[in-house]
Amino acid sequence: MGWIKRISLFLLLNFVIVLTISLLLNVLGVRPYITAYGLDYQQLMVFCLVWGMGGALISLALSRVMAKWMMGVHLIDPNDARGQYHDLLQTVYQLARGAGLPAMPQVGIYDSPEVNAFATGPTKSRALVAVSTGLLRRMNREEVEGVLGHEIAHVANGDMVTMTLIQGVVNAFVMFLARIIAYAIAIAGRGGDRDDRRPMSFMSYFAIQMVLEIFFMIIGSIVVAWFSRRREFRADAGGARLAGRESMINALEGLKRTIGLVDTKAQPAVQTLKISGKPGGFMRLFSTHPSLDLRIERLRRMG
Repeated sequence: MGWIKRISLFLLLNFVIVLTISLLLNVLGVRPYITAYGLDYQQLMVFCLVWGMGGALISLALSRVMAKWMMGVHLIDPNDARGQYHDLLQTVYQLARGAGLPAMPQVGIYDSPEVNAFATGPTKSRALVAVSTGLLRRMNREEVEGVLGHEIAHVANGDMVTMTLIQGVVNAFVMFLARIIAYAIAIAGRGGDRDDRRPMSFMSYFAIQMVLEIFFMIIGSIVVAWFSRRREFRADAGGARLAGRESMINALEGLKRTIGLVDTKAQPAVQTLKISGKPGGFMRLFSTHPSLDLRIERLRRMG
């Protein structure tokens, strides 16, 4: 039944995004960008920017809520934390103070055999750090501290906001370029006659647009993944400064031992900030995380 819940939440999120952006376009007075005289580039730019950035920013604003719902994260109550949960909470708070965060992040646990953790949230003051039960069972205290240092570094570096802005810009460019090229091809296909209103030309425009959007989105995914890998190296370095280099290296070594228990096909809302990945071959270009061996090598060279 878990997949039904996830699909329902995904559809709900997209409904909220479509409704919000549609209302925003009406408020901004954005008119149709295809006119009798051709493309209105100004209206098209606003349309693509609002849709591209708007969807990404709304997803970011709801990221904590969606992570809790989709991953089943249970928050640890600071006033009622005991034993292992109390230690986890105090470790996160200590690292957060060391990173200079303006507010303590929420700390949560989600029930999963995977060995993983993630950080999400719209700002440094409203972050969530969640850890799987599998990670707590299979890692020692030093390794857990290294993992948490990595996640707190993500928050301190503002990676959630940075990656959202990058994704939003990529989305806007994809929509803009696809529509311009599709319109040019559709016009060329009918001999350059913009007054031709044949249905087939209209249908061809949208068919070409969809194909181009898929193509440009693939290219855009490579760009976003490259930025994400750079942020992972920064988070590793930040985790080493906060928790100690050996703790960070031990955490990554621990992940190597349990790589089969990491769900690398997790929900998009949290997948980009998860602690590990398994890139290989051509698909390495689409990986949001560098290989664990490369990350460990970089940390060893930091000395």
